[in-house]
Amino acid sequence: MSIRTLIVDDEPLARQRLKRFLEPASDIELLTECEDGQAAVAAIQEYKPDLVFLDVQMPHLNGFEVLSAVGAERMPVVIFVTAFDAFALQAFEAQALDYLLKPFGQDRVQQALERARTFLEGNAKKSFQDHLAGLLRTTEASRHAARVLVKNGDRMLVVGPAEIDWVEAYGDYVRLHVGRQAHLLRSTLTDMEQRLKPEGFARIHRSRLVNLERIKEFITVSPTELLVVLKDDVRLNASPTFLKDLQRRLGAAP
Repeated sequence: MSIRTLIVDDEPLARQRLKRFLEPASDIELLTECEDGQAAVAAIQEYKPDLVFLDVQMPHLNGFEVLSAVGAERMPVVIFVTAFDAFALQAFEAQALDYLLKPFGQDRVQQALERARTFLEGNAKKSFQDHLAGLLRTTEASRHAARVLVKNGDRMLVVGPAEIDWVEAYGDYVRLHVGRQAHLLRSTLTDMEQRLKPEGFARIHRSRLVNLERIKEFITVSPTELLVVLKDDVRLNASPTFLKDLQRRLGAAP
């Protein structure tokens, strides 16, 4: 049986890595690659694939929003690709869905493929769609809980976790950095960490949180001075203590 497969990830290197690991599988027919959620929705509707490798965090339309847009009853088998921590991975496991935790290796990809084959060869599709619908309900509630309201002049803006680059403590407030804008919110950094950690955020300093999807590289300036560089080239001082935990979560060598 040929398994018509779609790869969705906003990072070119991640798409290339996954494609390289899938190519040896003789039953995998790679249809196309998508670099954002909007393209993924269109491709799923057009190609009607059997299997989708779906990145969780993408700009504009994330993985869960792709599921919502397509609908659980019309979704193919999904293998999530994620940089989320153990908390989020436990939620995936509870719904009997598979995932690849970045950085993943070929053996892990093959394990996920075997699980997908089981779904496709058996009579588990209805059960899978029920699990998918349950996951959507769970993540929708979580996403609403994590959204924050910030005041901008005479307007109140709704800011989702995926829009936030980093957060810093600012007196009795926290400052949310969203692209070129910054918004003040009366809260503590500890409270924001609890709300945003399941959404893929990590503390890099006692006064800073960062969105893991925004990190480009780490730079060691000196034994006591470290920098986290974001994809927009913003440089943030990091504490060695927090950075060690962050690198562990990202799968980096200690």
